[in-house]
Formats: sequence, C-alpha cells, structure tokens
Amino acid sequence: MAGRIEDYALIGDGRTAALVGRDGSIDWLCMPRFDASALFASLLGTEEHGFWKLAPVAEGAQHSWRYRSGSLVLETTHKTHEGEVRVTDFMPVGDGSHVIRLVEGVRGRMAMRMELAVRFDYGSAVPWVSRSELGDLRAISGPHKVVLRTNAPMRGSTHQTTVSEFTVYKGDAVRFVLSYGASHEDDPPPIEPRRWLDDTNRFWREWSSRCTLQTPWDAILRRSLLTLKALIYQPTGGIVAAPTTSLPEELGGVRNWDYRFCWLRDSTFTLLALMDSGYIEEARAWRDWLTRAVAGNPEQAHILYGIAGERLLPEIELDWLPGYENSRPVRVGNAAIAQFQLDVYGELFDALFQAGARGMGQNKEGLRVGQAIIKHLETAWRAPDEGIWEVRGGRRHFVHSKVMAWVAFDRAIRSVEMMGVDDLRSAEPPVAHWKAIRDEIHAEVCAKGFDPELNSFVQSYGSKALDASLLLIAHMGFLPQDDPRVVGTVAAVESHLMREGFILRYETEGQTVDGLPGNEGAFLPCSFWYADNLIGLGRCDEARDLIERLIGVCTDLGLVSEEYDVRAKRLVGNFPQAFTHVALVNTILNYSRATGPAKERGSGTDDSESRVGESIAAQ
Repeated sequence: MAGRIEDYALIGDGRTAALVGRDGSIDWLCMPRFDASALFASLLGTEEHGFWKLAPVAEGAQHSWRYRSGSLVLETTHKTHEGEVRVTDFMPVGDGSHVIRLVEGVRGRMAMRMELAVRFDYGSAVPWVSRSELGDLRAISGPHKVVLRTNAPMRGSTHQTTVSEFTVYKGDAVRFVLSYGASHEDDPPPIEPRRWLDDTNRFWREWSSRCTLQTPWDAILRRSLLTLKALIYQPTGGIVAAPTTSLPEELGGVRNWDYRFCWLRDSTFTLLALMDSGYIEEARAWRDWLTRAVAGNPEQAHILYGIAGERLLPEIELDWLPGYENSRPVRVGNAAIAQFQLDVYGELFDALFQAGARGMGQNKEGLRVGQAIIKHLETAWRAPDEGIWEVRGGRRHFVHSKVMAWVAFDRAIRSVEMMGVDDLRSAEPPVAHWKAIRDEIHAEVCAKGFDPELNSFVQSYGSKALDASLLLIAHMGFLPQDDPRVVGTVAAVESHLMREGFILRYETEGQTVDGLPGNEGAFLPCSFWYADNLIGLGRCDEARDLIERLIGVCTDLGLVSEEYDVRAKRLVGNFPQAFTHVALVNTILNYSRATGPAKERGSGTDDSESRVGESIAAQ
C-alpha cells in the first residue's frame, strides 16, 4: 500500500519525474515523459502495479533523508546498531531515460534488499524479463523496454519480481541503473553513475545559486523554485501542474484528476514567480510555449494543453487500479480540456503584458495572436462558462471569469500602448472599441456580481455563494486594494470559507455548482491569495502568521500538494503541485516587498507603469 503523500520525495530530469517513498520505494514513474504511461504505479494501487524498493533488511532501522543543498539529488541514511548506509537517488538531467540509485557503506555493515516490479501501462502489463549476454536485466512489453544494470547479484522471485540481497560494508558502493528505451531498438548504452551524479548535482546547484533573493523564508523559497524547475518539460518549456494523476482531493472520494498537463490558468502566476526570482530564461520559454499552444482559431483555444501543446487529451478511467487509499476512479487525460473558461484569456494577455512590463521584451507574434483572440472575446465574454475551477455542474456567469475578461481587454490595450502601433505590423488595433468593452464589463460586474447585503462580490451573478477566486479582484487591478467592496469581499471570504486557518475554494456541502459528490481539502493557493490581500491591506503580522502556517504543512523536504485536509491533517491532491509552489514563491516575495500583488501586478499602478516605462527605454 502506498505511503502518505507527505512521505514522498521528488526526483526528476527535466523530462519526467519519480516519487520516492520514505521507505525506499519508488511508487510512481512515467517514462520517458511526464505524461507517458507509468511503469511504477503502486502509488495508485498495490505492489502488483509496479514499484522499485531499496531498503535495509532489518525492520528496526532508523531512517532520515534530505536533498543535497540547492539540488534535486536525494540522500537517505539508514542506521542500525551494526552499521550505516547512504542511498542516493537521482535522475541525470535532460535525459528522460535513467534512474540511478547508489548505496554506500558509511559505518559497519548492513544487509540490504532491492526488489523491482516493472509493470508497464499503469500497472496492467507484466513484461517479459530476460538477461542480456552481459548479465543485464531486460524487461520488455509492447513498445516499452527497461534495462537494469548493477554490480549486485540478482534473482527472480515467485512474485514475478527481481530481487537482490547483499551486505554493504564501510567503503562499499553498490549501484543500480534503470534505463528506458524503445523495445525495437538496441538496449540503452550503459552510463557511469558517479560522473552523472557529479554532473547532475552541479547542474541543480548552479541553477539554484542564481536565486539571490533575501527573504525570511529563503530555504523554502529556493526549494519551491527547484521543484518548479523540475516540473518544466525542458524541450518545450511547458510546465506540468503536477507529475501525478488521480491523487484525491478527498481521501476515498471521486475528485481525482490527471494534472500532468499545462494550464493557461497558471500562466501569469508562474511567469511572475520565475521573473521576479531572476529566472528569465525559464519565464521566456514558458511565455513562448503559451504563444505556440494557443495559436490557431481563437474559438478553439483550450484551458489546458499537453506538454508539447497537444490538444487531444481524452479522459479515460483505469478500472484495474483501486486508487490511492481506495479513491476511485483513477483517470488519465483530462476532459476539462473541452470546457469553456473565460478566465484563460485574461491570463494569456496578462502573461504577455507582464513579461514586457518586467523587461523581457514583448513577443510580437504573441500580440498578433492576441489580436485574433481579443476579436473573438468581444462577443464571447457575454457567455456563461465553467469558470476557473472547471466545474462540471453547468455553465454560469462566474464573477472571476468576467473580471478576467476585463483583464484581457485591459492588458491588450496597455500592450498596444507599450509596443506602439508601428511595431505590430498590422492594421491599427481598435483601442477605443476595446476601452468601451472594458468599461462595459467593469460596470456589469459591479452591478451584477456584488451583493450589498453580503457586502461582497459573489461567485456568480445572482448567487449568494462566496468563492476564493474573488480574492484576485484587487490583484488584477480591477479595483484598488482598499476599495470598500474589496475589503468587504476579503472579510466575507474569511468568514464563510476559512476552515481552521485555511481557505476553501468554495463551499462544497449542499452546493450544485461543481456537479460532484463529496468534499475536498482546502485549496492551498487560495490561502496564499488571502495572505496577499492581508499584505496589501497592511495587515502584515497576520499575513506572516498565515505564511508560517502554510509553510508548516509542507513536507520535511519542502514539498507541498494541491490541497490540505484540515480534518485529517494531511496533504491531499496531486503532488507536488506547481500552482501551490508558485503561490508560495509569489506571496513570500510580496511580503518581502511589503506590497501586495495589486501593486506588483494590477493595472494602472505607479509601480507597474514605471516598469513599463523602464522596459520601453531599455528597448
């Protein structure tokens, strides 16, 4: 049975990632890409669905683990009264084909056991296992092949697994290298683990050392940035929301989704986190991925895409997997790709604008694509949609969606003003027309989306429900942070959606908006948005307390998932979650600047305008 979500570490190589358990078992791995089928899937089932465990034989061994400083190289130490060993787990950067596990004797002696159960296609395919002429283990099923090379003895077991039992003495080193390749090709060539360990560790340390920010929480900030880097598919610049699928939002529930794709919703938050931390190259690659992904017919724009920009991501259920802690169904693909969400247009335009305003330079091709999209949005903004939370209970006029439609027109106008008409190489954009639509949206939202009795904006027109996405109204510059309607909304969200110090997305009990049974945990980015509002309102002591509380639910390795179950006191949802780590980075930076995102990101602020001026001067 899989461990608690908190008991997993992440290792990755810029193309895929694995989850390594505190007990030494790799229970989740897809190769050669994040979105490929898993060859270890016991995270969502049992050991019969694939795992790779390396641990002491003695049951009473003490365990501790850590990442090497500034690195994604994982070290686990095992101790008994007889000895001590160190296991180092990592994946060579930029390859997508190898997982390396090194066992080193530190003191005395220790009996170790390795057990490997490769199960391709999400645990459904037991491979044909053989030995090469060199003694390497080869496992093949359909198009897939893995090769295990080691200097330890190996044998087959009656459970259709491969076992190695060996004793490590001080100074000994035992290596295991698992390599992936196509079954119709020659075996992947052998690699030298020590050289790759040095190269991999150097890569991560050099990358993380470029972050020179000074905040009260530098350690967790750098770990979040390293995690975010690990979730970038390097060939395209696309950033997966998480490396996992179907880790439940409620233990035993049905809210289980595949997050191994790229959401436009995350775009501006991610850009700001990368740019403001000094990682311009990654931010530019993400911006360019966005531009390529949405290129085409504006009416066919999606809310999410594959890591290379794929548009066909059919959702299916894997009925042979019982799910994490019996949370069915297990899904691969994501049907939300077919939904209509107005907010993604605002995110796209805001991302392009913020990139230019922060000195990256405007993407002219992106602006031309944007003009086609904004033409579609001139009428589309009036329609109901599924909203930021991808509800499956029918379309509504969600207030956050309308606000983001306003953002799309606002940033389109400001981008044209920043670039100049001549640079667009096209007919003069109808800026006056866009301004009229922007004003119309603003007036409608204030008239239909604000409830005077609640003294708050509401989830959708005519509703009395609250929604944490309303915390973004000031962030986007729709209204000033100190506007009484914004202040009232922040207070209402706290009153209605806070549970034991954490903010829910919306109230799930007794509602019909998302069309799903059961409840969910507190969506952690929402609590960071609440902290951002506290910062903007000058309530910095309260914000600091909340930030400390949120950092407190991160694992001992500094990783965090999508949600937190306040009743079970456990992380839930896919893990680690890029959106949560991005929110953590942005909130820490907002606190350190003593300004909320309404100043840093919002429209029409002095700070934002000065950045635009600096960008134009630089160009």
